[in-house]
Amino acid sequence: MTGNKTNAGAPPFRPVLAKGGDSRPSPAEIERRYRNLRQAMRAHQLDALIVCGNQYAGFEGAVRYVSGFEIVHRYAYVLLPLQGDLTIVFPAEARWIGDKSKPWIRDHVWPEVPGKWLRQRALDAGWKRIGVYGMDFVMAVRDYRELATPPLELVPFDFEFDMARAVKSAEELAEIRESMDIVVEGFRALVNHYAPGKTEAEIMAPAVEVYFARGAGPRMMNIVLSGAHGEAEASFKVPGHRVVSSDDLLLYSLEIGNAAGYWVEFSRALISGKLSRRTEEMRAAYPEAMEAARQRLREGELASNVHRAITDVLARHGFSLGHLSGHAIGTTMLEYPSIGAASDVTLKENMILSVHPQVVDQDGKVCLYTQDTFRVGKTEGENLCNVEWRLYRGGDA
Repeated sequence: MTGNKTNAGAPPFRPVLAKGGDSRPSPAEIERRYRNLRQAMRAHQLDALIVCGNQYAGFEGAVRYVSGFEIVHRYAYVLLPLQGDLTIVFPAEARWIGDKSKPWIRDHVWPEVPGKWLRQRALDAGWKRIGVYGMDFVMAVRDYRELATPPLELVPFDFEFDMARAVKSAEELAEIRESMDIVVEGFRALVNHYAPGKTEAEIMAPAVEVYFARGAGPRMMNIVLSGAHGEAEASFKVPGHRVVSSDDLLLYSLEIGNAAGYWVEFSRALISGKLSRRTEEMRAAYPEAMEAARQRLREGELASNVHRAITDVLARHGFSLGHLSGHAIGTTMLEYPSIGAASDVTLKENMILSVHPQVVDQDGKVCLYTQDTFRVGKTEGENLCNVEWRLYRGGDA
């Protein structure tokens, strides 16, 4: 594909080092985040915001975004008042889990039932409308029960929170570029060690070794679409002990976050033998579809138009998508806006989007898949990697 940009001439980002040598955002970046979030809170008449995160891969990032705390087990909340200092709320059973010296927020509490503590804090402050990021998918039921009764009104705030952080700063873009460098290095290791006769897990292992060594830690969700006779089954699975033959098609979905917690996603097709005729037909549609998307990843474009550009190309080739074309990505794996038919969100420069159309056949059983992470530009998108879209056959990365 053409039109990829480089980072030539961009000023270097020098991170602030937290205790233990890990990077943290600069004071100006932290203040920028709170300013944007509080602006969104005022627009929706919120008195405070509860930011939820848990150990589920990719769902921990909002807490880290507003506090610097890295969840390694269980869950945590950050309470962000419209005015005043923030508090990190840990369940009592997690008192000794996670490095409490890393967050820049120093007010920490460990109640037996966090929701009960949060409710009392809201009542003492006279708050009424409380926004919640993660209410539907992250907040613990025991805490929701404590909070979801009058006089408090809980307001779902996922979309608003994500839109407040959607445009990435120069510091964030530097972290995302590092994450992209890490994921591509792992892909190269995977390709160079690929050979029929190994298991799906053994083929994946060199990439995981790279990712862990470069600081990804548990921030990984590396899964695979695979199948025999030059075709991949349409359901994702964990790479396991199935021995791979030369005509097995492997589509590893490489999804990782760097030491600062910024996620990227990447995938290319891997096979040493031949594709089936059906998969060859799918393959012919991909370069055009991805280039059509890249050209529309620009300031002022609607996210739905990016999705439509992809689906129109695929439809001309007789195929449809298995799900959305993609989504925004950052310290949380899945952020708004999504790239779908109903996503009439206006794109802004320096949004970061994972574009991952999964082409499926008419029976919904066979697929082809790719993933690229893009920066929205002024006039066109920037693919953050320069890895050609083609079949990789081992030793050719």
